[in-house]
Amino acid sequence: MTPMPNAIPNLRHLQIASEIARHGSISAAARVMHVSQPAVTQAVKALEKLFAARLFDRTSVGMTPTASGRECLARIDRALAQIAEAIAEARRPKVGNRLQSLSTTSATQLQALVAVVEHRGFSAAARALRLSRASLHRAARDLERAIATQLFEKTSFGIEPTREAEELARRLRLAFVEIEQARADVSAIAGGDCGRTVIGAMPLARSLLVPTAVTAFAAAYPQHTIGILDGPYESMLDALRKGSADVLVGALRDPVPYRDIVQEVLFDDPLAIIVRAGHPLARRQRVDVRDLAAFAWIAPREGSPLRRQYEALFRSAGMPAPSGAIECNSLVAARTLLLASDRVMLLSAHQVHHELANGELLTLPHPLGPMVRSIGLTTRRDWRPTEAQSNLLERLRASAMSAARQIGNSAKEAP
Repeated sequence: MTPMPNAIPNLRHLQIASEIARHGSISAAARVMHVSQPAVTQAVKALEKLFAARLFDRTSVGMTPTASGRECLARIDRALAQIAEAIAEARRPKVGNRLQSLSTTSATQLQALVAVVEHRGFSAAARALRLSRASLHRAARDLERAIATQLFEKTSFGIEPTREAEELARRLRLAFVEIEQARADVSAIAGGDCGRTVIGAMPLARSLLVPTAVTAFAAAYPQHTIGILDGPYESMLDALRKGSADVLVGALRDPVPYRDIVQEVLFDDPLAIIVRAGHPLARRQRVDVRDLAAFAWIAPREGSPLRRQYEALFRSAGMPAPSGAIECNSLVAARTLLLASDRVMLLSAHQVHHELANGELLTLPHPLGPMVRSIGLTTRRDWRPTEAQSNLLERLRASAMSAARQIGNSAKEAP
């Protein structure tokens, strides 16, 4: 499980800092927040300690954000907006403005809910946060009462988060990520970079795009932590949408699966029908769909872009995909199966370019003509990358251009 971001700061402190920036003075922020001026001063000191930077300068006209303060406050406002919108959407009935949504909840309650959802239960969440189970349970239930929405229900497996709790926790985690991004922004201004980026890498990207880009990036930003995820697309997409991953690299989906994500095409990856050298079909000048259907296949995983291409191939001839296919998402296993049998597979030619180059595997002409899938980046629609992350994205794009040239050259050399 990807580590959860550090605890979100006191919500009232974040609001106070936002109001100081909006109104330009401690006294105005105190009036808006209904607290004393010393309380405002203490809140600023607490945040400056948290972010290890001065956030405001005192001037003759009031309080002015520093360079670090401007970056930090932009993130704080994004985090507060995310929290307020998430609570407003979960609240029953849907009433109240932003201040009311935030004033009825605390950072402790929000952190408790996210932990329970992430760890699938109160006991595991309490251990992760190093709190007593009773304290965690009280905080989570207090949040449930504050927003008048059922967040937990009894099931045969025990106490489980409701669907509303799952979505609220996802949105809250994105707010937590904004605070972590604020720390990275402030650190960068001070001449360091303590940020972290998690990349979800799909098979072609793992072997071709990501290593090259990450190696170059790490040399330029040695203090920036990089995490690389692999696994089924669905799990990586879930990590992206809840803030556990920052960018996915690999085959794009059509249509885009959720409105809160965006896709950027980097290049088109040629697909090929692959068989072993000496396969009965290798001697044919032309191969039609019925010829291909006579052999057992290695099928792409259900729901993948390759799977749609695979099914479209047989649908074009008005026939179902061959029965007895082996579904395989492991390139190592697929290579072994191809070399040891007469099975057929639709695959990116580049992923087996070594075997094609040395003659162990061969490509067959595709009955429908040249076929490609789009390779690219997937990010959250409202994601605001740090300066370092923007640099990493540029390196991924440059790596993609190099990969596209390499794939094009491999295609020309393939038998």
